[in-house]
Amino acid sequence: MAKTLNVFNKINSLRERYYKVATGKDALIKLIAETEVAEQVYNSNAIENSTLTLEETEKILLQIDLDRFITEREIFEAKNLARVVSYIDRKAKEQEISLEVILLLHKMLISNIRDDVAGRFRKDDEFVRVGSYIAPNPKEVIDLLKRMLAEYNAMSHENIIKRIAKIHLSFEHIHPFCDGNGRIGRVINNYLLIREGFVPINIKFIDRAKYYDAFREFDGKGETIIMEDIVGKALTNSYHKRLAYLEGKKIITLAEYGKINKLSHSNLINKANRQTIEAFLEKGVWKIAEDFVYNK
Repeated sequence: MAKTLNVFNKINSLRERYYKVATGKDALIKLIAETEVAEQVYNSNAIENSTLTLEETEKILLQIDLDRFITEREIFEAKNLARVVSYIDRKAKEQEISLEVILLLHKMLISNIRDDVAGRFRKDDEFVRVGSYIAPNPKEVIDLLKRMLAEYNAMSHENIIKRIAKIHLSFEHIHPFCDGNGRIGRVINNYLLIREGFVPINIKFIDRAKYYDAFREFDGKGETIIMEDIVGKALTNSYHKRLAYLEGKKIITLAEYGKINKLSHSNLINKANRQTIEAFLEKGVWKIAEDFVYNK
């Protein structure tokens, strides 16, 4: 709890800094969001076992021919999710999250992939299993989702990291859809973050093992500690990136930063992973502002 609170205090400080430098920079903020779409799509789909690389995802979204055969499903998964990611950036500011909104997002995501289940919750005998975990009875789905949203709203006194971690784990525990639960769950995270005045996060494919550990922890003990750590670091990373751009810094790779300042690259990577320095991951490469002051 103390650790989450410390991270939340740090995020609040970064958030205040962000708002101070964001004024009058709407075009740059929009550009950052647009360049992140492919990364959001790549990571979220890769977590669900898509074979697409980041470069291939970018090519699909730019309608550039690929060098290998890609299934129609994977092409639609990339295009549809990109559409959803772009859509919520505006929609979240206009409308509170609801079951109707969640169904609309799901329809956008699954259309042309599985039209028979797009935009509706599981029903009848549509049971789903994730590993050894069997999701609740389809008859319970709507009531469980209503309770999930009510709990989220009732937790408004809690910090945002804890709230997002809890609702994400609860949503995936319910697994309300026949397909697309993980992707929609991560979209809901960002919908809520944007609505509450925070920046969106990108849960990375490289963190997939830890991400699944968080589900096991929740299913087994009802705890949200691992997911809070994932959300906290992702949010910190997102602010570090935006601040570097909005403050007009010269951005270099962490490897270059280490050479310039005669610092151990492995030590810097360790600190970047823990987000104890203002580094951020962009297209799989750790970067940082050249003038960042490193305190040993």
